[in-house]
Amino acid sequence: MDLKFSEFDSSEWKLMSQVSRPSRYCGSEWRPYKKIPWNEAALKICLAFPDVYETGMSYYGFQIIEGFINSAGKNFLVDRAYCPWSDMENLMRETQTPLTSIENKKPLKDFDVIAFTLPHETSYTNILTMINSAGLELKSQDRDENSPVIVAGGYGAYTPEILSDFIDVFCVGEAEALLPPLLNLFAEMKGSKRSEKLNAVSKLKGFYVPLYFDFNGEAVERQLAEKFFTLDSMIVPSVNIVHDRAAVELFRGCGRGCRFCQAGMVGRPVRSRKLQEASKSILNIINSTGWEEIGLLSLASCDYYGIENLIDELSPTLNSRHAKLSLPSLRMDGFSIGLAEKLEGLRSKHGGITFAPEAGTQRLRDVINKGINEDMIVKCLNEIFSRGWERVKLYFMMGLPTETDEDLDAIAEISYRTLKLGRAMGRKRASVSVSVSGFVPKAHTPFQWERQNSISELQEKGRRIKSQVHDRNLSISYHEPEQTFLEGVLSRGDKRTCGVILRAWQTGARFDSWTEHFNLQRWLDAFEFCGLDPEDFTRERGEDEKLPWDFINVGLTKDFLLRERHRAFEQKLTPDCYSGCAACGIGCK
Repeated sequence: MDLKFSEFDSSEWKLMSQVSRPSRYCGSEWRPYKKIPWNEAALKICLAFPDVYETGMSYYGFQIIEGFINSAGKNFLVDRAYCPWSDMENLMRETQTPLTSIENKKPLKDFDVIAFTLPHETSYTNILTMINSAGLELKSQDRDENSPVIVAGGYGAYTPEILSDFIDVFCVGEAEALLPPLLNLFAEMKGSKRSEKLNAVSKLKGFYVPLYFDFNGEAVERQLAEKFFTLDSMIVPSVNIVHDRAAVELFRGCGRGCRFCQAGMVGRPVRSRKLQEASKSILNIINSTGWEEIGLLSLASCDYYGIENLIDELSPTLNSRHAKLSLPSLRMDGFSIGLAEKLEGLRSKHGGITFAPEAGTQRLRDVINKGINEDMIVKCLNEIFSRGWERVKLYFMMGLPTETDEDLDAIAEISYRTLKLGRAMGRKRASVSVSVSGFVPKAHTPFQWERQNSISELQEKGRRIKSQVHDRNLSISYHEPEQTFLEGVLSRGDKRTCGVILRAWQTGARFDSWTEHFNLQRWLDAFEFCGLDPEDFTRERGEDEKLPWDFINVGLTKDFLLRERHRAFEQKLTPDCYSGCAACGIGCK
């Protein structure tokens, strides 16, 4: 694998000398894929990530897609583009410089396909920035016949109406199932009019083409891969990124059934990678990249059937390489603690450990079907401190359905109990960090009908929790309610929201997930300009009400989602998929 340096002309160097972090635009990465000459490519695809380079390069799905296309044996050229930071965007406009790809340094409008990943709702205005900076019309209906086709996939494609004015094709499901028919079709139709391509795509399963969709016809059905792609190497950036590590996927989907979790619901059924395949992938990535940490990034990696054997098998090699495996967070049970200790055995000393109880009381944990109880929590905390950990991080949510003041107060109580337990067990430097996020009801979950708390309600709840903390070794922070509000509006919006996004972008909305850039008033003004009440999108929905995403079929039946909603209100647990079938509609084999 060679270090590849991107070629720049003098105008590009001049731009980069005037902006912060020019490394965002340089490329110059270690990459394992052979570069296809521009003029020899049968199809040119630019993968577009609507955030800055160091965020996009931390997104594992982006690397999977590039690796999958490059491994297909087709003469397809794959490149990438990221959203320019505001200083670069302004300079590009002043100098009339178009947005270019990071490796080939070609304008995005010269590609056949621009493929956006939709990681989260607060990145949507960045999509408009990238389309506009590429010199393309913002709205699909206004683009000419020679424009590249703009496609989008990811979790945002499960609620596509919010962006339907701007995206030509939404890919509903997993890349390994959707990209082969889509890209092969585009290659076969190279030279055809854009409208002809879109019409042809609209006839394929798993694709929503807004300009050619009949809402009185069939639903768009999510497509899943029978076998998901295995990365044996990864592109290594030449600069530090947000999650500066390699990653491996042990399985897809989740069988736990948490009622708030969209990823767990739409990712069903669980499909696991073979143990030897996972082990080989991890070793290959370490050998080819030099990274010293690999994250096991499934939704609940502790549930992987061979997780203990995997760690035992890899430990000698990882120790010799001074490398380590990591898990994003752990379940609060003895098995997870044992795993954590095995992982810590690959490190020189104990670090922190992270759990997500999600709710403070047992009643509310049963409402959300979390599947952990008070006894498990106490035993877990005893275990971690007795085994040497000193730093604990806990994740909770506020604004959950049926929540009371008692539930909120219990968050601080559990946090204090954790700290006191650590001290009682001789951990003099024990510290607890608590992060509380506002609950957002997501589409295709049992809570998709629920009302979202207002900004003022979340502010009051956050202040209530923080006011109960008076120990410097216990820190509590909560996510900005204004940003939570916007996420809620955009996650359950409909086609009218397109106008709001456009207006907010026109008035300066950029990088809304970045606190220093977020401006709530700009969004409120955009809603007023469009004659819409934002709280109409965060209100409770009727169970018989037609929802903007109902035409997207993710495999779950409405009866199942309603049944789970009612069980939540009755505080009844539903067993996970490993214990028995909940008849969700997926029809697992």
